[in-house]
Amino acid sequence: MIDHIQAKTSHARRGSVKNAFVYGVDFVLTDLNDDGPLVLSRNRFNLWSLRDRHHGGPREQGQGVAWFRAELEQRGFPVEQAQLFLLTQPSLLWFHFNPVSFWIAQINGQMCAFIAEVNSTFGQRHCYFCAHDDFRPIRQSDTLTAEKLMHVSPFQKIEGTYRFNFGLDESSIQIRIAYENGEEGVIATLYGPRRPATNRSLLWAAVRRPFGAARVLALIHWQAAILYVKRAPFLKKQPAPDLLISDGQSLEGAPK
Repeated sequence: MIDHIQAKTSHARRGSVKNAFVYGVDFVLTDLNDDGPLVLSRNRFNLWSLRDRHHGGPREQGQGVAWFRAELEQRGFPVEQAQLFLLTQPSLLWFHFNPVSFWIAQINGQMCAFIAEVNSTFGQRHCYFCAHDDFRPIRQSDTLTAEKLMHVSPFQKIEGTYRFNFGLDESSIQIRIAYENGEEGVIATLYGPRRPATNRSLLWAAVRRPFGAARVLALIHWQAAILYVKRAPFLKKQPAPDLLISDGQSLEGAPK
């Protein structure tokens, strides 16, 4: 199974220096068992590609879905009952960069755990494991929190909390991540319809949004330049966290 999510992502910075933007991105949701369209390959060069070394472990040393399965087993998750998926932006030609990808575990079609695999432009990675204590299904109205442990933006400190709200059904994906640190923070969203990935949809994506992840990286630096001009406090690169993955907590109720 491979779905192509022609999505929108938004970021809204709040606090002393405000900034907001929205742009389109192309994600795929895959169980990594299907060859899929001819223009999308796993572990080999193509127009679009997915490589195990890019996901599931340290950057460029990933183990793919085997790493996700091991992390689930370590926490007592019933992996034998689950379907495992990766939600990510595939590489376009040779270039790869993902601000965030998601490993997703479903049981009977319902998401019961996920890992947010966060990458920074500083070359660092940290992963946040999110699930209810009893691994019951995660609803979009459920809030799962995690302590921020990695330097992602030079305009934000390594402190505060992430609040995740994750909606996934047969027709769409709706993700909301709120970073909160007192009066400062950022609200980021990713949303879009789920449709089967086809050669036509992926070819059109390469035409409509050329350069793929390189375009995303350029947009990140463009927004950083805007914040710099607005005189947002700028921090140099901070040390990487000691651990690759940390565990979040679950809260009941609607997003804050």
